[in-house]
Amino acid sequence: MARNINCALIGQAFMGRAHSNAYRQVARFFDLPVEPIMHSIAGRNGETLPGFARAQGWQNWTTNWRDYIDDPEIDLVDVSTPNDVHREMSIALLEAGKNVACEKPLASTLDEAREMRDAAKKAKQAKTFVWFNYRRSPAIATAWKMLRKKRLGQIYHVRASYLQSWGGPDTPLLWRFQKKHAGTGAHGDLNAHIVDLARFLVGEEITEIHGAIERTFIKQRVKPGTKKKGRSDVDDAVLFLASFKGGATASFEATRLAGGHLNDNTIEINGEKGSLKWNLENLNELWFHDNTDAPAEQGWRRIMATSGENHPYYHAWWPDGHIIGYEHTFTNELADILMVLGRKKPTIPLPDFEDAYQTQRVLEAALISARERCAIKLGSVK
Repeated sequence: MARNINCALIGQAFMGRAHSNAYRQVARFFDLPVEPIMHSIAGRNGETLPGFARAQGWQNWTTNWRDYIDDPEIDLVDVSTPNDVHREMSIALLEAGKNVACEKPLASTLDEAREMRDAAKKAKQAKTFVWFNYRRSPAIATAWKMLRKKRLGQIYHVRASYLQSWGGPDTPLLWRFQKKHAGTGAHGDLNAHIVDLARFLVGEEITEIHGAIERTFIKQRVKPGTKKKGRSDVDDAVLFLASFKGGATASFEATRLAGGHLNDNTIEINGEKGSLKWNLENLNELWFHDNTDAPAEQGWRRIMATSGENHPYYHAWWPDGHIIGYEHTFTNELADILMVLGRKKPTIPLPDFEDAYQTQRVLEAALISARERCAIKLGSVK
């Protein structure tokens, strides 16, 4: 019989909803060694928080996240907040012996990410996790399994882009457009995801950034609830070229100003024996090209990754071809988090603070490359 684990969430906005849904659903679909109890939620807005807690299924609520530090009932704390407070919250909770799951990017700066990584190393009894949830798309998990079997042979190229269109001139000065809260713009928000996916799938580290471009196109935005404008001091777009340890080339692009692209997260990998490609807007589908097929028979093959018992997470959801959605990637990741906390093996590897720190190093190197207009070796970015 599974034991219970008391969970607390910090954050009541978009990610708070996505995470809350995962906590409600996970034990209903997965056979888990530990089951989550939705013990408490913390948020800054005391007026809306009680209603949010009731609607999302949290038993208790507080406007002071520090209540969790000394609460012996809390086992896992989920930090689902703006980037600038990840460091303070995560380190305090780790020092109190709590397991911590943190939203991505790990922090708003590399220095803060390093402190979080070091705190996780010191907290030997506590586990850390980072919500790079797109690893838990069945298609990405399937691609990871295929790459572990060397289905593509030697990897030649990785090309990844994350294109959105919501950040146009009429978008107000939200926290994501303020460096003091976000650290970076599209770079930390979107490039963080595709750098993580590339590192995860290839199974190697990026060793050099060859060049990068950083642009802020919209420098003034209207402050929410006013007619006054304030400065947007983060990037709207960042593009960069890189190399992996094994020699593969890589390109990355993130922007919030690509008209016609709502949530277009795409990654393609080309290798000696074939190619794989995936797009978040069709997250159940993985496309595979087998270079070893007869020339007259070669072509892209569509793999429905929610079919067949060998596909990751198939056992938890619906019959063949009954597709799943964005919210299920969070539920899949939470299931693997709970497997680890129950001393079981996750379906596929989970990113911890050390793993997410390596992604943050790549993001930092790309910004240095853009600002100094030169190549940057990752070994120089500690």
